[in-house]
Amino acid sequence: MSESDPSSHMTGRELLIVLVISLGSFMAGLDATIVNIALPSIAKAFNVSTVIASWVLNAYLIILVSLLLAAAKLGDIKGYKKIFVVGFAIFTIGSALCGVAPSVDLLIFFRMIQAIGGAIIAALGSVMVTSYLGEKVRGQALGLVAMFTMLGVALGPVIGGFLTSAFSWQYIFYVNIPVGILAILLGISVIPTRTATSPSSRLDTPGVILIFIALGSLIIGLNQIQTQDTRTGIEALALSIVSWTLLFIREKQAIEPLIILSVFKNRSYTIQNINILILQMGLAGVMFLMPFYLEIVKELPTGTSGALLLSLPVGNIMTAPIAGKVSDVIGTKKPIMVGFIIMILALFFLSTISISSHTGEVAFYLFILGAGAGIAFAPLNSAIMGESPDTERGMTSGLLRMMTNLGSTLGVTITLLVATATLGPKMAEMAAHTLKPAELAVAFDSAFLFAMTIQIIALILMIFVRKSGERGV
Repeated sequence: MSESDPSSHMTGRELLIVLVISLGSFMAGLDATIVNIALPSIAKAFNVSTVIASWVLNAYLIILVSLLLAAAKLGDIKGYKKIFVVGFAIFTIGSALCGVAPSVDLLIFFRMIQAIGGAIIAALGSVMVTSYLGEKVRGQALGLVAMFTMLGVALGPVIGGFLTSAFSWQYIFYVNIPVGILAILLGISVIPTRTATSPSSRLDTPGVILIFIALGSLIIGLNQIQTQDTRTGIEALALSIVSWTLLFIREKQAIEPLIILSVFKNRSYTIQNINILILQMGLAGVMFLMPFYLEIVKELPTGTSGALLLSLPVGNIMTAPIAGKVSDVIGTKKPIMVGFIIMILALFFLSTISISSHTGEVAFYLFILGAGAGIAFAPLNSAIMGESPDTERGMTSGLLRMMTNLGSTLGVTITLLVATATLGPKMAEMAAHTLKPAELAVAFDSAFLFAMTIQIIALILMIFVRKSGERGV
């Protein structure tokens, strides 16, 4: 298990370590999609609007994104095993609390607790693989971790749909409890105890607070301007702008910053980080709105909707590994651009669906969208890591997670904003199941057109990425 180990095959103990880490990745992927399918049921159970229901997802993502870089740094300071196990414990407790939440307000609060654990689990996975496994097996190990992440994403809608239909929406949180307990026990017994890599380092607490305020006020602002309380929305957006500015100043002056700003002098590095965010915005927006289309516009059972939503991650799983191998041979730029072109076409077709569209047709479009995203995503990750200086790869890995999850947060919020702008304020003020299906379909089509437009922007930006470093890592 040492760095010098010449073997190109994982030992049994190494495989166990990877499987424990992969459990975390699986749960992170699962929770990214399992809640989406149950949102219409949650909104109906608490008799709240679509905008309010979206906070069950948004609150989780805000905390997750805000704490990713901090969690990685905390692992460096306190030791990966200790922090990883604590993170899983917090995640499991938060899941149990979500299941017994008596109101939507408490559900949102408990989701925030769950997200603290989720941030730790997500942030430490790749770093732990790098720390505990030899260089010759790291690629295999990271491939397994990525596979479990995508498997979680793929199974989320199916498991969520089945549990919600067969039992109730609470069970989408209860399912985390046995997995969490298993991961904690395995983590304690299997993961080696190592000395912390940077025990004398200090966490940039002001930076963490500023990220939280900047992101939280941004999402609050975008949500509030959809309602009649536009003044609060504008004030929140102003606070967000100020907070992002202060964060930039802080990170430029900090001795041990969360984000090393000098890496953004590399144009290709910057553009491709932006494109990770844009790609994820499109996917998250579709995955958030599609359950409402399938369950309210098409009047399908939750379980059937979950099975149809599986089309998107299946497309992703089928193309991502192949795209990664192809990009090792021909470079990353061409596969990325091809992936974005396919996503643009899929989103265009999704923008044409109506109340009379066949569900098989919708599933096919979702599959194509997932396939395009898979073709672009793996080479994008490789390209960004390849552009990163060796000394900054840990920070870059955390930043990649942050941009991915920030894209999810913005994707949910902004596509809902576009749909609300199309349908009018009643979408924000009325429960989704009380709205006319035909009106909802038109609003969703506008949101999908928006998602298509930003993918076009990402495609144009790729033209300005230089070819040097195209091979990635």
